[in-house]
Amino acid sequence: MNDFAAVNAVYAKYFPENTAPARACVQVSRLPKDVLVEIDAIAVITS
Repeated sequence: MNDFAAVNAVYAKYFPENTAPARACVQVSRLPKDVLVEIDAIAVITS
């Protein structure tokens, strides 16, 4: 959670506020491989 403001700033660069996808932020004690952030995404690919 200490990095939430930094993550939010990067997120805002890529997703305009009025069309940004839904997201959730959850604090956990530790992630695998000592990563700092885990991001899940659901995408629709059209041809």
